[in-house]
Amino acid sequence: MTEQTKITALDNGPYLVKGPVLLLDAEGNEFRAERATVALCRCGRSMTKPFCDGTHSKIGFRAADRAARQKERV
Repeated sequence: MTEQTKITALDNGPYLVKGPVLLLDAEGNEFRAERATVALCRCGRSMTKPFCDGTHSKIGFRAADRAARQKERV
């Protein structure tokens, strides 16, 4: 069985990506994820984009409200 990738949005922090992932930029260039879990920047201010460098905590980044679950159609 292949490992499932899990993405967790941390409150006012990065996206944590655990599991196999292929990360490409808009031009198709690959970013190597050397760890089993990587943190991806959400605040847009990281100096190591697309990876998180902790800048979100220094600038007081506040994420938008959490996504609402869709209601099931009956």
